[in-house]
Amino acid sequence: MVRASGMAGWLCVALAGVVGCGDRPAELADATAVVVLGQEPALPIPTVGTGTGNQEVSDLLFLRLADMGPALNPSDTAAFQPRLARTWVRRDSLTLAFVLEPRARWHDGQPVIAQDVVWSMERARDPRIAPILAALLRQVTAVAAEGDTAVAVRFARPYLEQLYDATQHVQVLPGHLLSGIAPESLATAPFASAPIGSGPYRWVQRVSGQYVELAAVPEHFLGSPQVRRLLIRSASDPEARFNLLLGGQADGLDNIVPPLANLDRLGANPALRTILTPSLTVGYVLFNQRSRGDRSRPHPILGDVEVRRALIEALDREAINQAVFGSYSRVPVGPVSQALWIGGVERRAAPVDTAAARRRLAARGWSDRDGDGVLDRAGRSLTLTISIPSTSAARRQIAVIAQEQWRRLGLRVEVSALDFPVFIARRSAGDFDMDISSATQDPSPLGLVQSWSCAGVGGSNVGGYCNPRVDSLIARARFARTDPRPIWDDVVATIEGDAPAAFLYAPAYVTALHRRFEDVELRPNSWWSAIWRWRVVPEVSRTAEAAER
Repeated sequence: MVRASGMAGWLCVALAGVVGCGDRPAELADATAVVVLGQEPALPIPTVGTGTGNQEVSDLLFLRLADMGPALNPSDTAAFQPRLARTWVRRDSLTLAFVLEPRARWHDGQPVIAQDVVWSMERARDPRIAPILAALLRQVTAVAAEGDTAVAVRFARPYLEQLYDATQHVQVLPGHLLSGIAPESLATAPFASAPIGSGPYRWVQRVSGQYVELAAVPEHFLGSPQVRRLLIRSASDPEARFNLLLGGQADGLDNIVPPLANLDRLGANPALRTILTPSLTVGYVLFNQRSRGDRSRPHPILGDVEVRRALIEALDREAINQAVFGSYSRVPVGPVSQALWIGGVERRAAPVDTAAARRRLAARGWSDRDGDGVLDRAGRSLTLTISIPSTSAARRQIAVIAQEQWRRLGLRVEVSALDFPVFIARRSAGDFDMDISSATQDPSPLGLVQSWSCAGVGGSNVGGYCNPRVDSLIARARFARTDPRPIWDDVVATIEGDAPAAFLYAPAYVTALHRRFEDVELRPNSWWSAIWRWRVVPEVSRTAEAAER
């Protein structure tokens, strides 16, 4: 169980030589937060380090010009919140002009100026340095400094997400420190091991394999954080992360479900509470539409849309959600997570209908001719392999449930649990029949291009799904001048009808957090990035400790 004294003692060990532990005041322990990530933030420098661990830390160190509002709607320009930009104005349909916050300072004391923004934008737009960002910023044609305090961003075409593109893809870096470093050398430069940002937290140290330590910037222009010291621990194993929380070595952990048993284990600890937040995650069984041995040929079974539709009809997706996530997930319609703003369309996923699935397969010539319980056609049995990473207990559970449901249909499914690097390698090569995948989506639905369009084939679209109508609709939605929701509704309905995957789950994340933190905001696009806004109630620590006694 968590005890305030135990937590303070652990922090003393972790921070020995940094803050002085001998007479560590109770309020300092209360104002320290420890969160656990699944990936170690070894290189939290935008355009250099990748992965969620690096992103979570870089979002605390490096600010953007502005942030989206809490609804994460990239088209809702009125909801954007100033950060490094104090104000902005639309000069014409192709130009946004930003005026920088004069109080913004780098952690070395230098002011943030327009040249920093231009340098950072140009780096992100360089496909040799940041190919993914460069693709996202392809509608930006020019970025220009207007003195030290203003920046103009020019676009190729008018569209609703101009402000989103100008602000969300680029975290501003200190050009005065980095402009003299060769782009390919930044990852190994001294800056990479002691980054200097402009955010509400500054870098203190990283102890490899243990933690990263950040300290609040006093009197930061956005506000003085009450969480004055932040430790970020990491563990790749979910059970190890949860044990850090239960053992008093962490204050916060996101995504504690699945397994559902974690809720019972957490309930025995009065110092911790849970917070439910919609996530940008969507999970699915991906159908490979191309032959495993020859990508130029269709898959002999899954290349048939009617077979894919039958496989989806035979799945009881509600039962899968209940078994794995309980009430914390829902069956999505198409590749739409709970936090993706287009998910508000009133439509429910089709229910299970095994009889209809059998009729659909029979119409395509699949029947059990030899009476062995497995359908066959032209000497081929309806047998497929579903690949999962061996590290994921949740995906294994889903695979076993789906395997049994498909057995009742007459489909034989073999579950192949692979080491994660092998799983990724085979997936990237198209060497699979089906796999259980999940994606953390961009706040903009334009991210659907990556996995569910013809343009994504050869990249993230490893299943080979291609419907030119979807690409055309996405282009229309991108450049719509009015509310694009009806177009996105059509995109999602078309993808769902083409059955490139069985869309299984769209979960909310259950976060466990110590009760001494209040006014908590958790952002699905960057879970801990608003921690500087939290309020600390030190008395809660001592109350919880007394309750345990």
